[in-house]
Amino acid sequence: MNKGTVKFYNDAKGFGFIKDAESSKEYFVHSTGVKGSIRENDEVTFDLEEGKKGLNAVNVKVV
Repeated sequence: MNKGTVKFYNDAKGFGFIKDAESSKEYFVHSTGVKGSIRENDEVTFDLEEGKKGLNAVNVKVV
């Protein structure tokens, strides 16, 4: 389980980006990978899963 911060999230379009706390890498997140709801600057935990264009954040939950 990774920890990070929601850098950007657009509710209307259903996607955003999460910045990993350890590596500072940014990962794409789609609304289908979010458990509950998230907003920009939320501290979250997440898993990574291979997507069409690289790693995606899934099982995203607010800490």
